[in-house]
Amino acid sequence: MLIDQILPKYDEREYHQIELRGNRTEVYETVRALDFSDSFLIRILFGLRGLPATLKSVDDLLEAGFVLVDELPGKEFVLGLIGKFWAPTAKLEKVNALRYREFNHKGYAKVAWNFAVNKTSHGLAKVSTETRIMCMDDRSRKRFRLYWRLVGPFSGLIRREMLRCLKESSKLRK
Repeated sequence: MLIDQILPKYDEREYHQIELRGNRTEVYETVRALDFSDSFLIRILFGLRGLPATLKSVDDLLEAGFVLVDELPGKEFVLGLIGKFWAPTAKLEKVNALRYREFNHKGYAKVAWNFAVNKTSHGLAKVSTETRIMCMDDRSRKRFRLYWRLVGPFSGLIRREMLRCLKESSKLRK
């Protein structure tokens, strides 16, 4: 998996998956184009973190500061974000994919967030999303862990809600 190459070591991890009807390519294209703006829950949770209410797709996330670190079309894409997430403004670093991979400055944390689509043994498509966070030093790790105790459950809720939106918005229902 790409995420294993991009962020093989991490301090925190969140993982969720669902199974959908459809071929892998069709499901992947649906994931990539997913519009999650109908989800009141996602809008509220994004708003609480200070993210724009206009975020409704992966492309919007890219415009808001995430970077597409890598992609295997039809199989997996990985978004990245670097910042001081525990700070009130998160102090996000503007980076491209190369700078994301090379970044290792103390005082920051790196997030790698993927969506992957794989075929199951019983003919369905498994869509998974994993979020990994690596802190660049011990002080950042301590700050992030406190932040994550508060925010981590809501982060997981956003991912689960995105998967629910995927299932509801598509003809790929199981």
